[in-house]
Amino acid sequence: MKDLKKRLKQGETLNGCWLNAGSAITAEIVGLSGYDWVLIDLEHGSGAEIDVLHQLQALQHTPAAALVRVESTAPQRIHRVLDMGAEGVMCPKVNNADEAKAVVKGLHYPPVGSRGVAKMVRATGYGKDFNDYYRDSFENVLGVIQIETLEALNHLNEIAALDGVDVLFIGPADLTMEMGIFGEFDNPRFTDAVKAIVSAANKAGKATGILFFNPDDYNTYHNFGIRLMACGADAAFVADGARNLAAKLNAMRVAANKPA
Repeated sequence: MKDLKKRLKQGETLNGCWLNAGSAITAEIVGLSGYDWVLIDLEHGSGAEIDVLHQLQALQHTPAAALVRVESTAPQRIHRVLDMGAEGVMCPKVNNADEAKAVVKGLHYPPVGSRGVAKMVRATGYGKDFNDYYRDSFENVLGVIQIETLEALNHLNEIAALDGVDVLFIGPADLTMEMGIFGEFDNPRFTDAVKAIVSAANKAGKATGILFFNPDDYNTYHNFGIRLMACGADAAFVADGARNLAAKLNAMRVAANKPA
């Protein structure tokens, strides 16, 4: 474990990004690039569960802590990636406290939750470290609830108050889509929602996170009180790098072929 949950509790600002290519190679490259954490995306990413395992193995020797976004609050999805060695799980589109409770149950062993016990899994060193993992799992496993719906905005305090919910994570694209202002991240309705989410998290002693698309927005969200920051994705890094270099080479080709 790389102490992501402990660092958040201490008030650190932690920078991360998405891994949506399903590639162990790009996961390793990004993990070595200077991010505090990365998120392997099973909801919208290209990879499957077997790719999660390979990415976690690739990330183990990097400084970046590994979270996984699962497709739903189904406990089996949560159990699987934790057993593989994820440090935390993000669940999308959690609407209310009952749904958040289901996430917490999947994240933690009894008596807090209902996570099944398996010793011979990667998270426990294939049984070697089970006792330590079991003892410290509640303090180490990060529970991230995505706030992406109008219903969730009406239940922020109840969601944030739950023991085992560690982060309220804002999903700007889905939230602005539901608000009828898709992509208008400067819209006062969206910024008011962001402030309400941060306020609910702070009141409960929890952290707030966000994925943003323009790095110039970093200070704005940091000033709101957000500390789990995400910008960029491995597939986007490859696409942007390829496009930029191809455009440069194409421009140089045009210049080189001009008559003297």
